[in-house]
Amino acid sequence: MHRFLAVVLALLAFGFLSSAQAGTITARISLSSQTMTVTDGMFVRHKWKISTARRGYVTPTGSYRAYWASRHHRSRKYDNAPMPYAIFFKGGYAVHATFDLKRLGRPASHGCIRLHPSNAAVFFSLAQKYGLRNTKVIITR
Repeated sequence: MHRFLAVVLALLAFGFLSSAQAGTITARISLSSQTMTVTDGMFVRHKWKISTARRGYVTPTGSYRAYWASRHHRSRKYDNAPMPYAIFFKGGYAVHATFDLKRLGRPASHGCIRLHPSNAAVFFSLAQKYGLRNTKVIITR
């Protein structure tokens, strides 16, 4: 009986850990290549060109958890600039859409991670689906 109970508990623990791991979406931002790779657990789902901080501004590096989402956000700091599909991860820093498409793939922002609007909509939708607590943003040089 004890052996049966141990097996059941082990299976429940394994199932719990597997579902928790599968329920995470991660955006890995590379400042050097100006790309964002989105993974769902262990699988790469998307890889997109981005724009991060231009000269004189900073995109923070590190590992963050998303904490706020705003579908139609506008910047209070930069002249009411549109920031659609914004997923905030640190203070005023967010992953969001841009309409300045010709600059994707090179530094051009005030520090946020900017994406093509259709890609930002996909990421926003994934963050909503998985939950902000399960949405990670990892930024490396």
